[in-house]
Amino acid sequence: MKQQLIDTLSTFGYPVMLQGSLLPDEPYPPAFFTFWNNGTPDNSHYDNKAISYVWDFSIYFYAIDPELVNTILLDVKAALLALGWIVDGKGYDVPSDEKTHTGRAINALYVEYENTQEV
Repeated sequence: MKQQLIDTLSTFGYPVMLQGSLLPDEPYPPAFFTFWNNGTPDNSHYDNKAISYVWDFSIYFYAIDPELVNTILLDVKAALLALGWIVDGKGYDVPSDEKTHTGRAINALYVEYENTQEV
């Protein structure tokens, strides 16, 4: 699911990287996505075995254009929903280490079923 998320974010034409992976002296791109996998716990069990998992991601977008920051994640949400992801709400503000950039984030979940069996 991580690769599907990266591939989906990449379609928007901005760099995509793991949250916190920019080096301290590395300049911020004008606009970019970061993501973080918050966890992937078991979801459902059958005969004492997990049969599904919930992939939980935070998706961040930072940019020098505040209007873009406030709108791009809504487009990301629509793209992920079309792929079967669960995305709640319209996002939330996040801090930026650079005074030139503002940021927002959304949380996205995907329920993965073993053997592609959906319940």
